[in-house]
Formats: sequence, C-alpha cells, structure tokens
Amino acid sequence: MHLRERAYKVLRAGGAFGGLEETVLQDLASLLTFKSVQGGFMLLREGEPSIDMLFVMSGGLRVSRRNALGQVDLYNEVRPGQSIGEAGLILQQPRTADVTAMRDSTLAVLSRANFETLLIRYPLALSRVFVQSSFHFARNTRTVVEQRYAQAFVVIGLHGGADIGTVANGLAAALGQRGRVHHFKPPQVDAEESAAMVTDIDADRQNALDEQFDFLLYEAGADVSPWTQRAFRQADQVVFVASVGAAQALGKIERGLMQELGFDMKRKHLVLLHPATASQPSTVAAWRDTLRFERVYPLRTQHEGDFSRLARFLTGSAVGVVLGGGGARGFAHLGVLRALEEAGVAIDLVGGNSMGALIGAQYVSGVSLDEILTRTQRFAAGGEHLTLPLISLVSGRRVERDLKRMFGDTVIEGLWRPYFAAACNLTRGITSIQESGPLWRAVLASNSPAGLFPPVLHQGELLVDGAILDNVPIEAMRQRLGTALEKRHGNGTIIAIDVDVPDALGADPALARLSPWQAIKSYFLPGAHPSPGIGDILYSAGHVGSVSQRGRTKAQADHYLEPPVAGFSLMGYRHAHAIAEVGYRYAEGIIAQWKQQTSAPWDPGQ
Repeated sequence: MHLRERAYKVLRAGGAFGGLEETVLQDLASLLTFKSVQGGFMLLREGEPSIDMLFVMSGGLRVSRRNALGQVDLYNEVRPGQSIGEAGLILQQPRTADVTAMRDSTLAVLSRANFETLLIRYPLALSRVFVQSSFHFARNTRTVVEQRYAQAFVVIGLHGGADIGTVANGLAAALGQRGRVHHFKPPQVDAEESAAMVTDIDADRQNALDEQFDFLLYEAGADVSPWTQRAFRQADQVVFVASVGAAQALGKIERGLMQELGFDMKRKHLVLLHPATASQPSTVAAWRDTLRFERVYPLRTQHEGDFSRLARFLTGSAVGVVLGGGGARGFAHLGVLRALEEAGVAIDLVGGNSMGALIGAQYVSGVSLDEILTRTQRFAAGGEHLTLPLISLVSGRRVERDLKRMFGDTVIEGLWRPYFAAACNLTRGITSIQESGPLWRAVLASNSPAGLFPPVLHQGELLVDGAILDNVPIEAMRQRLGTALEKRHGNGTIIAIDVDVPDALGADPALARLSPWQAIKSYFLPGAHPSPGIGDILYSAGHVGSVSQRGRTKAQADHYLEPPVAGFSLMGYRHAHAIAEVGYRYAEGIIAQWKQQTSAPWDPGQ
C-alpha cells in the first residue's frame, strides 16, 4: 500500500483526527512527508524546539527521560496509529521528553509550516482537534487508535553455550496459548543478505506481520551477527538467557549489543535456566544489576508452568496475590487460594503481611494448602514466654526458633516465584518490603507486633509487623507487578485478600479509667461489659494506620476480597478448618462473578 494511502487510513481509523471531514482529512494526508528510521534512532530530544508532529505508520516509538543520576527512565510507547508532538507544536513549547524508535519504524511528519497552512484553510475544524489534543496532553491521557500491532521479543544468549533454543521454543509455546505467534529462527543467509538485514526497512512487511500475529518472537544467534542486530532492533523486549553457574561478567555478546542504538530503550529480562530436575533455583541476586534487568526469572527446562509464567510477565498479564494480616482469620487465605487454583488462576507473585506473610511464604515454597493449615496451626499453638517488659511483653524466641525450623536456610531469592513480606520500619517510619535474605527473618519481622514482640533487627534498623502502616501491602505489589524501569501505573492483575475485620474497641461508659480488674472481670464473667486488655490495645494501635488508609488501599487492587470472618476471633486457631472453608465458599461466589467478566484473571495456558 502506498504510504499516503496508509497515512489516510491511519488518520481515519480513529483518534482526534478520525472525526475530520473528508476534505480536511484528504488535505492533511497530502501535506504529510514520510521518513523511515532504524530501531534505536532518536527522533526528538528533550528541550529542542517543537517543529513538527509525528504519526507512527509502522514500528513503534519510546518516550524516555534521563533522571538526576543520568539513568534512562522509560515512559509510554507510541504505536501504529498514534501520534506524538502535537501539544508542543500547538503550544510552541520545547520538547518535554526524548522520543526514540523502538523498532525499525515508518513515520508520517506534519511540519509547522504545513500545520499553519491547514490552520488557515480549516480554522474551526483543526482548532477543535488540536484543542482536544492539548486537553489530553494536560491531563496526561491519550486517545487510543484501535490498530493491531504484535508484541515483539528477542531471545539472546548472555554467553556461549546458553541454551537459546530451549528458551525460545518454550516461550513460543507459552505465547501460543495466548495468541498467534510467529517464531523467527536464525536464517542461513549469504553475505549480501546479511548486509541487507542491517539496513532494510520494509513497512508493508511489518504491518502485515502486526495484523497477522499477536506475538513476534526472534531467536538470535550465538554472536552479534547481522541477524542478531536486526532481531534486537525489531524487538520491544529482550530476553537474555544464562545457564546456572555461568560467569556473571559481561561477555562479548552483550558488550556488542550495548553499542546498538536504542539499547537503553529496550525492556530487558534475564532467564536463568536450570535443569529440569532442579529442586531449588540458584540465587538470582548476583545477576540483578548486571544489565539493569527488569526481572530475573529462574526457569527449569521441560517445565511448561515456568515458561507460562515468563510469558505472563512479558505480556503484562501476570497475577499477584496479596495476603493481609488478621491472626487466625488468616486461615481464610487458604480457602481463597484453593478456589483460585481450582478455577485455573495462575499466581505469579505473592506478597503478604503478618499471618498473610506466613501463609504466603509456605505457599511459594511449594507446601500444599492442607499442609500449610496443619503446620500453621501447630506453629500458633506453640505459645510464647513472657519477658521483662523493657522491650516487649514476650521474648519472641520460640517464634524465631520455629520459623527457622520451618524455612531452614531458604532465601527469598532462591524461590521459583517472587515473594515479599511487609514490615514497618520504625527507624525510618516507612513500610519496609522484605524481598531478599533469609525467608524466616522476613516472616518474623512481619509477625512481630510492636510492644508484644521485640523488633527484628536488620542492618541496625528496627522492623515490626507492617500493619501499623499497611496491613494489605497492595502498593508494594503494584510496584513489583509493573515494570521496574517504566514509569507507569503497572500491569497485570492484583488480587488482594483482606481478613482484618475491624473490631470496635471500647469500654463501659460509666468507667473513669481502665483497670486490670475490669479486664479480668470482662474475660471471666458472662454478660460483663467488654473491657480491653493490653493485647487488644496493642493490636488496635498497631492497625490504626492501615484502617485509616483502607479506602486508598482498596482502590489500588483489581480485585479486593473480604471473606466474612468477623464471627471468628483473632486467636481462634482451633477453628482453622472452618475459617478456611468460609474463605473457600466466599471465593467461589466471587469467581462465579469473574467468569461473567472479560477482565477476569484467567490464564489461557492453564
């Protein structure tokens, strides 16, 4: 298709320009000029004069800025059918960000001179369009044009011998459960064809692929060949592959790719490939900063579930579950998790606080739901020793000992699925997210109510139960479910489970002050007016911050579940089976509603 015809089609397809009259639209298309650029080419620079606006015909652009440390922060993408630069053109303001071609791209350009020509010819029609564009710019929103484009990935080895083929084939199969995939394998080409690969830009071919497929997967070679360069240039995201035990230093392949234009514009991931028989992954911590990876994925060969999880993260459809604290009421989490499993909802990340952190840590460790219930009941029945109340009411030594027995020397980085536990950092007055180090320590910090248990020390800082600030740490999940480099709200789906039923704390209005006798009387004498004890007071004080933020917390979740567990006490651990059953029945009803919605967090690969 001729570029001008395609430009007309793009403009007519939607967005602010789609509503223009035929004469105006045809005239606009006739004044456009066209340019093709290779992936990585910087089109607009922050601070430069706004002399034109761009319509994307094929390929894609990336908006970015450099932060105070000189690092590149990635913002939104501009896809076929969308435009950029109109606000600066209208308002005659400097460019507000850098814009770089993510892939080989073909663009239609409207210059300032031609814009002013059109404005003279059609002042009313064009003014309406550009006022609307300025409005969206001011509100940081953009009209979306419904035009298909395929997500593109490239799989590249970080070292010689990396099993690129296994990862590419596994990812292609996983993506194939979600849509149509075209898997490009390294071609056998001669020198002349290799040279053409680096420079050739075929807009019609790109648009045909975008319309025909949902995912384009490029399997690169073992070196920085012309094919690898082209595949890298065409990809939106890069999946590097390393084998367990490989050196973590940069090698020839990645050093060569770092010289490619637009290297910083790509979202970069690392697959740390393990044998199929691996029981625990090697720690991923040492790899995280090698190339500023967005995430490191420990995967096992021949494990379809691992590759499905990778595909969900790459396509922005991962599911994160947040388990809140609430004492024995937290057994409802087990019922909800059971219902989610039976419904085929694949859970990719787990985070929690207090009881939720304890249950979540066992869940990501591969413990069955029935065994979690039994182990947690046994753990809660262990009791604790009173201590001289200079730091806390109880010593916490038994709880620490049993958590060490439960989790052994497992570190959070050594889990197949990402996990975190929330704690309140009393030293800095913030919610501290425990996502590295010993698993037992993270769970202990999240299960140490201030005043009742001693704070957990970590690098000189004092950590206690996170409920003081955030009992259901959804914001932390949103940050981890989204991308680490892109400055946007996040992606994927968050399912939050809140079992912290507010209990009204009060006393007999006739009392002038609380006394130990009143607390004892209310505990032992039926019908006596409730009088709070020190445990009630400490618990309520430790949840004030979370209660006041509950509305804001709910708004951050995609699905906020509140099992009806008010009839069970915080210490009702002997009712674990009944509480779990309430959570299960409640979740069944919620899931039945999800099945009627298009936004339900189902994984087609299950």
